[in-house]
Amino acid sequence: MTTTYDYLIIGSGIAGLYAAILARKHGSVLVLTKGSIDDCNTRWAQGGIAASVGPGDSPEKHLRDTIEAGAGLVDEEAARVLTAEASDRIGDLVSLGVPFDTVHGEVALATEGAHSTPRILHAGGDSTGAHIELTLASVARLEGITVLEHTIATEIVTKPASPLAREVGEGLGVRAIRALDTASGERTTYDCRALILATGGAGQMYLTTTNAEVATGDGIAIAYRAGAEIMDMEFVQFHPTALHLPGVQPFLISEAVRGEGGLLRDANGERFMAAYDERAELAPRDIVARAIRERMLATDSDHVLLDVTHLDPGLVTARFPQIYRFCADNGLDITRVPIPIAPAAHYTMGGVRTNTWGETSVAGLYAAGECACTGVHGANRLASNSLLETVVFACRVIQRTIDSPNGRAEPTPDAGSLRPVPSDAPGAGDVPPLTREALQSLMWRDVGIVRGRDSLTRAASVLAAWQSTPAAPTDRPSQELADLLTCSRLVTEAALAREESRGAHYRDDFPEPREDWRRHLVFRRKEAA
Repeated sequence: MTTTYDYLIIGSGIAGLYAAILARKHGSVLVLTKGSIDDCNTRWAQGGIAASVGPGDSPEKHLRDTIEAGAGLVDEEAARVLTAEASDRIGDLVSLGVPFDTVHGEVALATEGAHSTPRILHAGGDSTGAHIELTLASVARLEGITVLEHTIATEIVTKPASPLAREVGEGLGVRAIRALDTASGERTTYDCRALILATGGAGQMYLTTTNAEVATGDGIAIAYRAGAEIMDMEFVQFHPTALHLPGVQPFLISEAVRGEGGLLRDANGERFMAAYDERAELAPRDIVARAIRERMLATDSDHVLLDVTHLDPGLVTARFPQIYRFCADNGLDITRVPIPIAPAAHYTMGGVRTNTWGETSVAGLYAAGECACTGVHGANRLASNSLLETVVFACRVIQRTIDSPNGRAEPTPDAGSLRPVPSDAPGAGDVPPLTREALQSLMWRDVGIVRGRDSLTRAASVLAAWQSTPAAPTDRPSQELADLLTCSRLVTEAALAREESRGAHYRDDFPEPREDWRRHLVFRRKEAA
């Protein structure tokens, strides 16, 4: 098999497959995925995809909702691109065969938290991600796109962007990527003209998460190690409503359940959201997640209840077939009894810093989807903008490789780097062995929904100690653990630096937003500067 391609795409989720389908018209394409082509996080997305395609809606209204939800940190240019190009990308998905739900021949539109009007498209009720993913995978196979499964990217190989790059400050460019065949253990280097990261987020940093096992931040970590800039990592969104049953993995209970009229009640059966926000159950996710956490503490319970028993059972089963079946399989008839839920880590709003064309600070390296950070989500992602982001910016990446190849985003002059942690910091003298569970437990306890200086300092100390004695990864589990460790350090260092509360980042020692922190935190590896 050839090892030189025009386009090398890492990841087989919606962003990666959509980019591959578009790129196939302009050169040779290789998709690398560490699992199977169908093994990705986006296929589990239930909520839907947002677009202003309904009567009375507009890109401007969608833009306003996106900016408001982002708690003052949304990049307006990126958000304008997202909302303006939404309807065109929905049209593309329809033409590719995505079966969006309809009512009387017109696309069905639902409401979700912090949206001012119904604009959420669904496919198969609460199976939107799966329908889009399976449709794109089918098209990719028909197009003859080469997909190399069970192959994990381990290192981006860079070169000077030009012969005089170091002298004139042009920085680095991508030459190739090194990858590990997880079945045979063989390592191969693949040369490329354009490298597109579409590896998803890093939700597996946390012990309680709605994310699939594959969400280990691989693209973010290898990009950081290659010298690319990483932005907004302190903003990890915790979804308020994940199924909480003993012995059952957390399972996302979509925002749309509350959009259809689901009510939140504490363990005593009392509604409580109106005491926290006038929008009640439809308040932004960060407010709902913290409110649930507070009610759990107040009632000495490990969950609250999401009640849909007052809704028409036919509506519940038709609108949320995946949720209904999963709960039923675990002995819970949600049309008769409330759903026990608790918050869980859900979405990585930070990632590889890109401009509105998906270019990173390394020439020839692009990123799209959850692993990228355009600034479009700000400090708190608006529901159902994530699937939209994958297709809008994947499309723009391919456009850019045609119109202006080998470009890069302007570097950030004041980018920081991961700092050494003082040896006398809390926790430095008592470091447990590094395992995935130990890392996840640390992040959940100390860098979770509510944070503070002491907990963040303790976590930073332990993470730095783990990374100070690195072992070279030899297989997929050890590579994923190394990548999770890098991402966890970036999240923790950024959270420790940001001395305010904003959006999904909440510090009990700095509980209010501060105007002097209305800015982004960017990290770049010192050795690659």
